[in-house]
Formats: sequence, structure tokens, C-alpha cells
Amino acid sequence: MLAGALAELLKLSRLNIFQFVQYVKICSLYGVGFYYIPGTEMCIKIGGWVRAEYGWGQNGNFAWGFANGNLQNRSTNNSDFRARGYITADARDQTEYGTVRGYIAIGLSENEHGGDVANSNSFSANRAFIQWAGFTFGRAQSFFDFYSVPATSYWGAFPASDTGDGGWFVMGYTAQFGNGFSGTISIEAPRKTQIINTALGGVPGIAGGGAGGTLSGPFSTGAYGGFQAPDVVANLRVDQAWGSAQIMGALHEVNSLYYSTTGVSELTRAAGHPDEKVGWAVGAGIKLNTPWLFNWLGSGQGDYFQTQVTYAQGALRYIFQTPNSNWQVDDGFSAAYGVLSDAVYSGTLTGTGAARASGLELTSAWNINAAYEHFWNPRWRTSLYGGYAQVMYSDTANAQICGFGLGAIPATGVGSGCNNDWQTWWIGSRTQWNITKDFYMGVDVLYQHIDSATLGVQTITGAGPTPNVVFGAGGSFVPATDYNNWSFRFRVHRDFYP
Repeated sequence: MLAGALAELLKLSRLNIFQFVQYVKICSLYGVGFYYIPGTEMCIKIGGWVRAEYGWGQNGNFAWGFANGNLQNRSTNNSDFRARGYITADARDQTEYGTVRGYIAIGLSENEHGGDVANSNSFSANRAFIQWAGFTFGRAQSFFDFYSVPATSYWGAFPASDTGDGGWFVMGYTAQFGNGFSGTISIEAPRKTQIINTALGGVPGIAGGGAGGTLSGPFSTGAYGGFQAPDVVANLRVDQAWGSAQIMGALHEVNSLYYSTTGVSELTRAAGHPDEKVGWAVGAGIKLNTPWLFNWLGSGQGDYFQTQVTYAQGALRYIFQTPNSNWQVDDGFSAAYGVLSDAVYSGTLTGTGAARASGLELTSAWNINAAYEHFWNPRWRTSLYGGYAQVMYSDTANAQICGFGLGAIPATGVGSGCNNDWQTWWIGSRTQWNITKDFYMGVDVLYQHIDSATLGVQTITGAGPTPNVVFGAGGSFVPATDYNNWSFRFRVHRDFYP
């Protein structure tokens, strides 16, 4: 009797296993990890990743970087913890015009600076797009991008065009020309920094300026008008066995608010506004596979070099995707700063009309990123990376910024030698141990430098002429200085199916 019961149980077990296998059917059309959604011809893959990090030397801001306006005093957090985790879903099936794909990535990002961990938790969703017949719609990655920051570095706190981490809204079409050549045309969410209206009595975010606060206070879009037109982005790309290369360009509408500073009213509209201008950016990048170059230092299999150079006018976020705000770092009784903007203008009211002091003066900038990654063996790799960025103001824009009203600051006005051009450069190295193909840990050390802008010679009440100054804490003047910074980051990361 017992033997009969066991035989019946085994029979049922085999039947259930067979039914389960039939219920969850592997889909091999799109690679590893896909299975058919029961009752449909659609295949889906569930994946994700989880990460834990410790960082030091970023002036209390893990994502922004050292020049974020924190006043570097006893209350500054220079140690940071961060945990991030994402779940991804990739669903695909066939149409008469090819594969249609839907992809989403949602997760949690938690930063801890010595306070309440629960208060720093934030929901994050960096991908939600549809791809079909060469089209991409939704939150993906800008088609302007080429150089990958996270491929060779754990930091996002230096200038680059890369939107990969946070994602970007795009609607684009990619044409495949054969032999690895392709081209894309896309309309995308505008990449904005700020437009400075010096009639406000100061630069938004600068201590002592019309908007108040510290120099690097968040401005997002500053004196920009409403969203009128998307950016237009195009690229030509080649991907072959030797590597890949791309040239790209973008057009960006620069549209400001009114000359008036009294808010949106009849009087404001009567004051008028500067005419719109077209900002633009161009870039070129290359990635070379070089397994032969340093094979005497290790296997070399997987070695590559990547670089991108970008020039922008009136569209500086194609260089400063993150961090995207003014730069400032205090160092005792001195400070370094750099104003980031797409354009500058000025104008004042005269009765019900406007004295149109200027149109939009577009800001220019250029930058280069470069990195090399060497594989010592399949499990150990080291990268060396660095870059440079420079921001340049026209003579008219520089004079407008230098001549803004100083409010309650005890000085006679910005004097000779005021120069708002500034630059930054950086170099770093990351070493990573891939314990398995989807589990790694590593360390990244980064050195950064900023050559400060300056307000020139000031005549400060009670102090007389003072050269080479900058706004410091509380709106006071302190000497401008160049600044150097070291940062360290340790990471542990585990991938599921990507």
C-alpha cells in the first residue's frame, strides 16, 4: 500500500514538473534570461543590480563633488555612505516591422551623511522607453553621448556629456547603413544650465547677488523662459571589431524671461525680452580596443582607450551634465568659484518701456575626457582617466556680470581685473576586482583642480583696495584662489541579469 502511494506521488510530481516547465518556457530569441509570458508570444527578462559605497573628500555631497558651495567648516560631512538598487524589466515580441521592446528600470537611492538614513531614501527611475523599427521613445540615454564615465570611474562629479546614469528623455530614429555604420536624428529634453539677468542685481545663487544664497545654490534653469522647443540631436557612428567612433551635434533654444525684475505682469511684458538665440554643441569621440598595447603587463585582453572632445556655445550642459550648477569651494579665508550659464543679458525699466542694454550673450565652453582601462587578468582591472573643461565669457557678458549691483556688500563696485573665465581639470584611477562576472568590488581615487574666476580689485569699506577677491561665506569678500581636492570611493556591486 505504501509502495503504491509513493508511486502515485512520484507520478504526480513528474506531472507537476512537466506542467511547470510548460508554464515557464525559455525564450532563446533575445539572449540569456528571457522566458515567455504564459499565454503570450511576448518574452520578458527580469534583472537588476544592488550597490553599496563609501566616499570621502566630496565636501558633503556624494553626487555633486567638492565644489558644491558647502562652506568647509566643522559641520561639513566629508564621509558619505550610499546604497542603490534597481530592478529592470525587458519585454520583447515581434511585429511585421521587427522587434518591439519595452524597458523599465526603477529603484532606490539612499545617501547617509551621519544623520537619519530613512530621511535620505529616494525613489529613482532612470529608464522607461520603447524601441521599435529603429525608433526610441522615452527615458533612455541622449544620442549625443559617446564617452562613458561609469565604464572607467566610480565618480560622476566632473564635467562630461554622459546622461547614462540618470537617463534623458529622447524621441529618435536610428538608421543602420551596414558594416557597422549608423546615424541617428533625435529630439530630446532641453539641456539647460541658467540664463543670467544682471538686472536682478546679481547672479542667481551668488552670495550678495539678487537671488542671495551661496554661489553654487541650485538654479536648474535660472532666468530661462518656458519650454518652447526640444533640443535637436544628431550623430553618425561606426562600431567594428577595432572599436567605435562617433561625431555628433546638438541645437538648443536659448530663450530668456523679461528684462523687468518685477515678476510676470503687464508692466513686465511691456518691458520686453531679449530675442531668442540658438545654442549649439558639437563633439567627437573614439574607442579603440588595444589588447596588444600592454599585454606585457598582464593579459591585456579587454584593454581599451576611450575619449571625447566637446565644444558648446549657449548649451553648456552638453559638457556639464553633472554637476550642473555654479562651482564654489571655500578654503579657510579664501575661496574658488566658477559661474556656469548658457547666456547673460541685462536691461532696466524706463517708465513703461525698457532700456534694452543687451541681447543674449552666449557662453562658450569646451572639454575633453579620456581614459584607458587595462586588464591584468580576467578578474583584475585598472583604469587611468582624466579631463579638462574651460568656461569662457564674451567681453560684454563679463562686463555685465562684473558690474552687477552688490546690494549690502560694503564695496564701491567690481573693479579692474574682474574675469569670469574659469577652468577645471582632474585625474583619477580605479582598480576593480571582479570576484565573479557579476560581482565586484573596487576603489577609485580622484584628484581635481579648479582655476578660480575673480571679481578683480575691490574697494572695501574699512579695508581700501583689495585685489583678486571672490564672494565668501555670508556675502563677504575673501581672496580668490585656485583649489585642489582629493577624493576616495570604495564600492561593492552585484548584478542580476542586466
